[in-house]
Amino acid sequence: MNINLPNFNMKNLVREAGSTISRVVQLTEEKLGTTERTEYDLHFQNLAERADVTKSWTEKIVRDTESVLIPNPQNRVEDYIFEKIEKSRPKRLSNLEHLALDMIEAGGDFGQDLPYGQALIKVGQAEQKLGQCEHDFIATSGICFTQPLRKFLDGEMKTITKERGILETKRLDLDACKNRVKKARSMLGQQSKDGISPEAALEQAERDLRVAQAEFDRQSEITKLLLDGISTSQASHLRHLHAFIQTQVRYYKQCTDVMDQLQRELAKMGPAKPRLRINSEDVDGPPSAMQSCDSETNSIVELDSAHVELDLDDDGSAQFSAIDMGQAKALTHLLEDFDIDFDTSAITTV
Repeated sequence: MNINLPNFNMKNLVREAGSTISRVVQLTEEKLGTTERTEYDLHFQNLAERADVTKSWTEKIVRDTESVLIPNPQNRVEDYIFEKIEKSRPKRLSNLEHLALDMIEAGGDFGQDLPYGQALIKVGQAEQKLGQCEHDFIATSGICFTQPLRKFLDGEMKTITKERGILETKRLDLDACKNRVKKARSMLGQQSKDGISPEAALEQAERDLRVAQAEFDRQSEITKLLLDGISTSQASHLRHLHAFIQTQVRYYKQCTDVMDQLQRELAKMGPAKPRLRINSEDVDGPPSAMQSCDSETNSIVELDSAHVELDLDDDGSAQFSAIDMGQAKALTHLLEDFDIDFDTSAITTV
């Protein structure tokens, strides 16, 4: 029976195993502080630090933005899975759209000819428009902001991380070669070991050192170029941020327009009457009763746009807290509209 085995290059396998062991020994000695290590120059350290900060904050910004756009974490995970398998996201109703459907259905059951039913239907239709605006905002924000930032993390930043790892490996190899050169020089003048003279061992160690130094320098330049490119990426991120803000401005303006239109439509249906509370009981009153004109200042004085509270004693006298003169006059007109007789001297003005 013929068994086809992969063709292994034993020399390369042994060489890689030896290099791995050498790196582990070098890293262990560095951790223990028993050997020296090659330090990166200050410029490279600054670039590497900036890359780490950029990666960390970009991940947080993307994560926080997605939390704002899609608050439900289960939906975010579902959308992420569909993106990975390159399928469109599932369409789901937002909370606003659920509210809109319930309001429209309730308005129909209560009666479209009744004010409350009509108002519920109007509000439900407006909530539907808000829900559609929200869908458009989420989709546009993903295209113009979160997706480009995530692409940067999955592409350029991963490449930088990979090249930095390779550079660290080259650095360990370089320091291991430096230690072998030191050891070979310390062996000069001694007897040959394993049939290799100290001079030959030193020559081989120095040759390996030159190769390791060249590979380290080459990888260092490659990594520096990638790290320098982060400045260009941040300029691109700034453009994406501007686009995101423009999307937000457009979204909130659309929402404001929808609510303004709804408010006008509800106003045409007839405003709710203000109420006056007397001895903890609500009494309907005319809308004009909630404001009065101050003839001295020629200005409108409003008394609580929702209600005015007034306590009457058993003898019919009214109890007020201290109010200013304009509010006192407005309250006088208000109570006259409700046909309530009282002694205006009971009002204390400040």
